[in-house]
Amino acid sequence: MFPGRGYNEIKPGDVFTTTMTLTETHIVLGAGLFGDFNPLHINQRFAEGSRFGTRIAHGYLTTSFMAAQLGMIFHGTAIAYVEHTSRFTAPVRPGDTLTIAWTVAELADKPKHQGGMVSLSGVCTNQDDEKVAEADAKILVANNA
Repeated sequence: MFPGRGYNEIKPGDVFTTTMTLTETHIVLGAGLFGDFNPLHINQRFAEGSRFGTRIAHGYLTTSFMAAQLGMIFHGTAIAYVEHTSRFTAPVRPGDTLTIAWTVAELADKPKHQGGMVSLSGVCTNQDDEKVAEADAKILVANNA
């Protein structure tokens, strides 16, 4: 696999996008992985009586999907994923197709690390172009040779 983007290969305003359909399997595996068995996530009958009308994904499943994209963009060049904050704006349901768009907001040179800190702003939308989450992240990235 070729190296991901280096600090020296990006600039403010660059946008990175990806799309994935969140499945029943993601939610079930997420519940087991996170240890969060809230009935809104795992009990269809209970969830049908909720304000959502069906089961919904864990918020951190959505935000983990967002963070994972940064791991792929900067694979091999990432030194440390330093910060991630999220805000959830709408529920994510099994079968939703999520599109993540990360925009490079700011770069801060870190010569000691032979790269710099990349600040990004992310938006996650569903198949209806409804915003379901937004996030800010900082990742320390090395230069590519």
